[in-house]
Amino acid sequence: MIRVLHSVSNMDRGGIETMLMNFYRHTDRSKVQFDFLANKPQPGNYDEEIRELGGRIFISPGFMSYKKYVDYMTQLFKENPEYRIIHTHNGSLMLYALKAAEKNGIPTRIAHAHATAIPVGFKNNVKKLLRPMIKYVATDYWGCSDAAGKFYFSEKRWNNNHQLIHNAINVGDFLFNEQTRAAIRREYGLGDKFVIGNVGRMMPQKNQKKLLEVFAEVHRQNPNAHLVIIGSGELEPNLREYTKELGITDSVTFTGVLSNVNEWYSVFDVFVMTSLYEGLPVVTIEAQAADLPCVLSDTITPEVGITENVVYPGLNDSAAVWAKAILDFKPKARVSRAAELQRSGYDITAEAERMQNLYLDLYNDRKGA
Repeated sequence: MIRVLHSVSNMDRGGIETMLMNFYRHTDRSKVQFDFLANKPQPGNYDEEIRELGGRIFISPGFMSYKKYVDYMTQLFKENPEYRIIHTHNGSLMLYALKAAEKNGIPTRIAHAHATAIPVGFKNNVKKLLRPMIKYVATDYWGCSDAAGKFYFSEKRWNNNHQLIHNAINVGDFLFNEQTRAAIRREYGLGDKFVIGNVGRMMPQKNQKKLLEVFAEVHRQNPNAHLVIIGSGELEPNLREYTKELGITDSVTFTGVLSNVNEWYSVFDVFVMTSLYEGLPVVTIEAQAADLPCVLSDTITPEVGITENVVYPGLNDSAAVWAKAILDFKPKARVSRAAELQRSGYDITAEAERMQNLYLDLYNDRKGA
């Protein structure tokens, strides 16, 4: 059995973390075991499950001091010489873990691209400087989409040496269920509302202020509309306040973090994302598994469009344009999309086995390195 060290933010219920847990649960842990290097000190929602599955969690000093980070990693690798593969998921900051692994002779250093942009801001100027250096330190380039891979590693390097890792799911968990829809709608008082759904952290990247503006226009045209946002984040107080300014407070539900997100896709009538950028958001795959129409900003890669029920209004288009795209979807009987997702590579059983075999091949090929 080999152990793979994953460098993450922390193991909360975010998109990358949920994707990793999908793979972890479906990996043969007698052959490949996951451990996690968390770069934030806060405990994550998945920590308990990770330990139950046999994984270990290490807490780095964070990214404020490169020297302290490398010193910590040097000690970690010294105490755990079994690590021969590190798999990093930290955007531009994965350079820290990759460089530390290189200094300590770790032969397989996987950089995994999950996004197609770096947000504007003072702290992110540093990330822009770090990003071009990643390709010189990583040994293997993985990504959730072609767009994300080319953004992080350059088109030439991506085309010459890459693995496209689909953000796969357990498709059966997300199939439409009429009984689940009725039960949750009763519980939350949604009745026969036209329910628009969004799943994601409340952070600048997700651009949920735009979502609220779009919903305000939808609600003006259809007073029976209701918006549900699942997740948490630093912008939640601002967004709640903005619903008051827009006069839609009574028609917006903030659920917080939920453990049954898969069931909510049956509750929604349309799924909407107004993100500034994404790699390949797993929530869009989950939504399509439930045969849910998706209205996504044009900054999201068209690779997510597995079914015909996906449209991409412009990020800068007016709320009226977005509202039309949403309201153009008419109610219809929802069917299983399992076969389409499986054919497209988004079935977790097959994709987890492929990732597992990639790890084993890399380990064996570089055993003597």
